[in-house]
Amino acid sequence: MDQQDEAFMIEALMLAQRGIELGDGGPFGAVLVLDGRIIGRGWNQVVKLNDPTAHAEMLAIRDACAHAKRFHLPGSVLYTSCEPCPMCLSAAYWTHIERLVYAAGAEDAAAIGFSDSEIKAELDKSTDDRVIITRQLFRERSLALFAQWRESDKRVDY
Repeated sequence: MDQQDEAFMIEALMLAQRGIELGDGGPFGAVLVLDGRIIGRGWNQVVKLNDPTAHAEMLAIRDACAHAKRFHLPGSVLYTSCEPCPMCLSAAYWTHIERLVYAAGAEDAAAIGFSDSEIKAELDKSTDDRVIITRQLFRERSLALFAQWRESDKRVDY
């Protein structure tokens, strides 16, 4: 770790502290850095926003993408106070984040009631075996929409 990593991680930890003090959600904070500058900040606001997706990493990514006015951030680094859950890690991949630096591990989060082990196990199952009952319906209609998008002059590949 270099001094820059340490400084950005301290900022993520300070955001986690802010979230705790405000009572917005869990004890998690994150910053997204591009070209040595913070372009996105977030802390867990699940409780405040009544939004189960309002994790620190998700909010930092949303903030960064809005700031950069683009949805891919190659070369960026995500600093987070805890190892990202599957949703946040997926968002990092969709954003094309280059590097991830985290403080506490998933097992540390599980020890205080934030376990994602069930979600990780569910992702490895077929849709027929998952806890959430899953049914496929109107596949052909959806595929027609896919074809329409593929031919659209407004399509943006990502």
